[in-house]
Amino acid sequence: MRRVVVTGMGCVSPLGLTAAATWDAMREGRSGIAPLAGLEARDLRTAVAAQIKGYDALAHFDEKRLVLLDPVSQYALVAARQALAQAGLRIEGEAADRAAVIVGTGIGGATTQEQMARRLYLEGNPRVHPMAIVRVMPNAPASQISLEMGFRGPAFAVASACASANHAFAQALALLRSGGADVALAGGVEACITVGTVKAWEAMRVMADDTCRPFSIDRHGLVLGEGAGMFLLETLEHARARGAEILAELAGAGMSADAADIVMPDAGGAARAMRSALAQAGLAPQDIGYINAHGTGTPANDRTETQAIHAVFGAHARQLAVSSTKSMHGHGLGAGGAIELVAVIGALREGVIAPTINYLGPDPACDLDVVPNVARERPVQAALSNSFAFGGLNAVVALRRCDD
Repeated sequence: MRRVVVTGMGCVSPLGLTAAATWDAMREGRSGIAPLAGLEARDLRTAVAAQIKGYDALAHFDEKRLVLLDPVSQYALVAARQALAQAGLRIEGEAADRAAVIVGTGIGGATTQEQMARRLYLEGNPRVHPMAIVRVMPNAPASQISLEMGFRGPAFAVASACASANHAFAQALALLRSGGADVALAGGVEACITVGTVKAWEAMRVMADDTCRPFSIDRHGLVLGEGAGMFLLETLEHARARGAEILAELAGAGMSADAADIVMPDAGGAARAMRSALAQAGLAPQDIGYINAHGTGTPANDRTETQAIHAVFGAHARQLAVSSTKSMHGHGLGAGGAIELVAVIGALREGVIAPTINYLGPDPACDLDVVPNVARERPVQAALSNSFAFGGLNAVVALRRCDD
């Protein structure tokens, strides 16, 4: 079976506009959650969000190109450029036929959707932008990356709500292992902080009114985030042949469906996904030193994820470091697993585990070492990253250091 490695990463997040800036903030325990800004509505109950700050679209795209790009595609393209630049990879000629693009998103072009609705129903204008469809469609980020990079292999979108990015990594891993491609840009993206999306999440009654406190006593719910994470994956053979620096090995992926409830998480489904990721990676539970948890900060999710971790890891669960970086960058929905992979790779490469900030104290139902408030130095040889979505859809990826 062909081994798959990560050779480049890019990120646009509430913590910074590059992967390096995002990791620095994670390591330092800095929060990207701030008062909600920029939405034209007076009846929003939501006070905070994790929004992209300091981003200038014209610094990355000319005005003619922007006509075709919802922010969801912009963020994905910027992150993909960063990943490709770090990897130092040029795709030319027939190699382009074996270069894939797989991008997860839970919503797609939410900003364009809202602009169309405002134009039609609020302003009474019967005409919408002629390029609205190519801005809105969930495959737009994957298509735009393929067009710009010249990748002519398989290119498609994955949509599984909050598990979308990890499902994209799983599909890229399977494609590369099977020989269907040699390289892939894979990740997740979301630009979802619009009036309509925020109102919809408010109706679910799972939103925090102050900040995100995963696994903590007195946690109140999730905080919406946005952004993108894109990673250049390639077979180990391909990476070595061109002398690429290897950041980590994507060793396995596990996927499952709860088949239980459309919104309530199920510990059994989460546990099956973690076990599957371990089995595919050839790792035993005791090999894992760190789990980047789904950790949304809702009472039900954090409790259920804790139960699943205990079920999979047994006594070793007490030795694990388990943190939720959503406490810093919010819940990026389809981008969540991709932004969180930055923390996993940082832990493997630097031996630093990003903390769970905003932690007030232990909840007996969440009896894990959640690395409260301050980063921890600890060597990590292998790690998991969990993503569990509405609809009962679970995706877990396993990574390890690649020292051989």
